This record gives sequence, C-alpha cells and structure tokens, in this order.
Amino acid sequence: MTTAEPIVEDERFMREALEQARRAAAAGEVPVGCVIVHGGQVVASGFNRPISRHDPTAHAEIEALRATGAALGNYRLGGCTLYVTLEPCAMCAGAMVHARIGRLVYGAADPRAGAAGSAFDLLRSPAFNHRLEVAGGVLEAECREMLLDFFRQRR
Repeated sequence: MTTAEPIVEDERFMREALEQARRAAAAGEVPVGCVIVHGGQVVASGFNRPISRHDPTAHAEIEALRATGAALGNYRLGGCTLYVTLEPCAMCAGAMVHARIGRLVYGAADPRAGAAGSAFDLLRSPAFNHRLEVAGGVLEAECREMLLDFFRQRR
C-alpha cells in the first residue's frame, strides 16, 4: 500500500459520512454523519437523530456503533475504523473506547466539546486501557461548511 492509498480511502469513506450528514440535515437534525468500516467495507452508518428520537444519546457515532455491533455480532469492534464528520464529544469518545474501535477519522474539529484532542483527549488518555489511533481534518472544509450552513439557516 502506498502512502497515498490511506488518504484516498479516508476521503472516500468520509464522503460516505458526509452523505449521512446530509440525511441528518434533511431531517432537521444537526448534520453529523458516521460510517464504520471493517475489512475495507462499510459495515454500518448513522446520522444524528436526538431530536426525532427524543434521545440525547442518538448521536451519529452511537447510532453507527449500535448497528455495527449488531452486524458483527459483537460489542467489541476491534479492527474497525469510525469515520465521522465532526470530532466526537465525550459520550461518543467513551463509547468508542469501550467498543475498542481501532481508529477514528474525523472531518471538522470541535474546539468547544471535541474529545479527540481539541477540547480534551479521551481517546488517547493513559487513564483508559484502550487508546485509538486518531486522524483529524479529513475533508475538513466540506464537513465544517455543512455545519455552518445548517446553523446559518437556523439563525
């Protein structure tokens, strides 16, 4: 595998996460989308649904983690890569640690609440017995612009 291949793969899967974010926006939810990949294939996806589900835990990552666990028949998701358009919050980061996700790739950083290095770093904390590989900024401009457009329309 060449150095460019992981970047191409990361962008391909982030585009799929962006499609999930569009679904969230169309449903009136904050446009965050997620896909989880195992063995080079998308296993599951999710998008934000806390408003429509009346569930504060229905973040894109949680939706995708639940679907991946069901698809793989295991709550341990080692070897999986999670792609999400916005840096995960503390709740989602904690779920990723518990699931033993191998790698996180996110688009836009969240300086106020991001738990993958922006506000704080739960995913690589020595306090936990599992740490994730983290790559941020993949298709960052597209991910950020989708969020900014959504909030501009709300104001």
